[in-house]
Amino acid sequence: MADDSTTTINAAFGTREAADLAVEHLVQQHGVARADIFVQSATSDNTSGFSPSGGDASHEREPRRDAPLNGEIEVSADIKSSLISTVQQAFGELGAIRVSDH
Repeated sequence: MADDSTTTINAAFGTREAADLAVEHLVQQHGVARADIFVQSATSDNTSGFSPSGGDASHEREPRRDAPLNGEIEVSADIKSSLISTVQQAFGELGAIRVSDH
């Protein structure tokens, strides 16, 4: 009999760009429903990560100073238990700082 149970897996990323890429990878490569994926600051502060990327990165001589670089971004997903190792590996390949499941 197949295991239909679900679990929540969490990953912390240093940039919003990496977090967004992880979300798209889960949806497009692993069939996780977008409604089952959540993105938020890992702290109580608004943040775009701890280093500039994507739209937060400046292509000018002076770096942008208006991006809220206040810590990590957490991506959590409710997934089938059978996908735990696959999603852990995907998060790691996409630059996750930490990955945990519970």
